[in-house]
Amino acid sequence: MASFMNSILSSLLLMSFLCSLSVSGQTASPPISTPTPAPAPAPGFVNLTDLLTVAGPFHTFLNYLITNKVIDTFQNQANNTEEGITIFVPKDDAFSSLKNPSLSNLTQQQLKSLFLFHALPHYYSLSDFKNLSQMGPVPTFAGGDYTLNFSDTSGTVRLNSGWSITKVSSSVYSTDPIAVYQVDKVLLPVAIFGTDIPPAAAPAPVPDIAPAADVPGGKDNGSSPTSSPGSSSESIYGGLSVWLAIASGVVGLYF
Repeated sequence: MASFMNSILSSLLLMSFLCSLSVSGQTASPPISTPTPAPAPAPGFVNLTDLLTVAGPFHTFLNYLITNKVIDTFQNQANNTEEGITIFVPKDDAFSSLKNPSLSNLTQQQLKSLFLFHALPHYYSLSDFKNLSQMGPVPTFAGGDYTLNFSDTSGTVRLNSGWSITKVSSSVYSTDPIAVYQVDKVLLPVAIFGTDIPPAAAPAPVPDIAPAADVPGGKDNGSSPTSSPGSSSESIYGGLSVWLAIASGVVGLYF
């Protein structure tokens, strides 16, 4: 009898336990999931070779960058640093008009330094050049004595390379971290070419024009002319006196 009662009690306890599990399963709320925040968008990659190819007639500049592997330095600075880059790009005709000095006499290392000289290791918008003009010499990618001086007059930005002064003629591309500006001349550093800057071309001489009084075969040596207004007047009055005397004689014959 006791074993029968124990089995009934066990059955009741089992049923009670199963019921409690069923109730707790129905009333339990599902766990709340927190959405994972989306990652911040990475800055867009700008291919400088493609940009300079389609932006304008910059083929000569780009060829020098590729030949001397300067384009790799610029590309790494543009996309793998927080500082960004600012590049000054001369048009093709700036190279064709460059007669003195010639770039053909430079070594490969000098050429590399010259084109590194065309960029600043920081992104600068056009409005930033006002502050640069008050800073004095600004270091370039070439380092050392390869510095540029800036001036900003009424929004016109000019660069002094030591050999020449040129201006920013247009903004090719300017979105942080890359700025590309067109300049009118090739930037020639004093660190390569020295301080013996060739003088500007002298203006063409004005041709000598002979005075209107000079005639072929004659030479004005400062002497007085053979006749003057005074001598001409005397000749006229003298001739008149002769004719008056003759007329008086004729009249006297009849009277």
